[in-house]
Amino acid sequence: MIETVDLTKQYGDFYALRSLDLKLEKGDLFGFIGPNGAGKTTTIRILSTLLAPTWGEAYVGGQSIYTNPREIRRAIGYMPDAFGVYDDMRVIEYLEFFAAAYRINGKERRRVAEHSLEVVDLVVKRDALVTSLSRGMTQRLGLARVLLHDPQVLLLDEPASGLDPRARIEMRGLLRRLQGMGKTILVSSHILPELADICNRVGIIEHGRLLACGDVQELLSQVRGRPCVEIQVAGRPEDAATLLETAPETFGVTVRNGIVVVALADGITDYSGLASRLILAGHHLLSLRLEEVNLETAFLSLTRGNLG
Repeated sequence: MIETVDLTKQYGDFYALRSLDLKLEKGDLFGFIGPNGAGKTTTIRILSTLLAPTWGEAYVGGQSIYTNPREIRRAIGYMPDAFGVYDDMRVIEYLEFFAAAYRINGKERRRVAEHSLEVVDLVVKRDALVTSLSRGMTQRLGLARVLLHDPQVLLLDEPASGLDPRARIEMRGLLRRLQGMGKTILVSSHILPELADICNRVGIIEHGRLLACGDVQELLSQVRGRPCVEIQVAGRPEDAATLLETAPETFGVTVRNGIVVVALADGITDYSGLASRLILAGHHLLSLRLEEVNLETAFLSLTRGNLG
């Protein structure tokens, strides 16, 4: 549904986007992760035909941004990170106004406006003034607006920006629902954990370059390297570490903040012998678990942490 080939945007000597190659299949919920200024918004604006690239190609729904921008605009729903609302309008009036802009007329205009409110769980605010809505409800209204013409591709730029924790959870649930409706969704964010649980694929971008792309587990495996087991014992962890250094499952052992960290030898998937060895030696085992690598760890590992 979305494909970019060598997509580049240059301003003088500055590259906002460098040779981006990206491909999203129908039904993907793709998390586009990167710090502010990394190139996320530039990519989304090019895909929505609002910004011309310096070179490269992009396709949305099989249509080129160069030759078929009108068809692309009919196929997408674009929600920028900040959008204006009309202060003197009620919520239903606001949606009907934009439905008219999509040339949806007559009874159908009211029907699609009401349906969009149902999809985003905003029916209760149907007759409220737009200015009375909270930040979270305003974001929902923005989503309702881009759904009016039933687009198959959604380009959402930082939709959870500025939301409180409850509103972010509700936004994640809404994105899952939209994916369940068959929508292809590209959602950008610099808030890393909020995308790990909902996206089937993610891409990490910095300085306009795509550093990594794939499903979440592939990305974590790429960063994890050698699996490690974290072990907590009662008493001196240094003694437990010395004992485990000679275990056949062990590649290396360190003690980190009172936790014994055992890097597993090549090919080891069963590390239960570590627990047996500790217990037989008289150690009281408090916990033993495989070290987790989350999306935030992956991001920190892959990026340099500055905008250059």
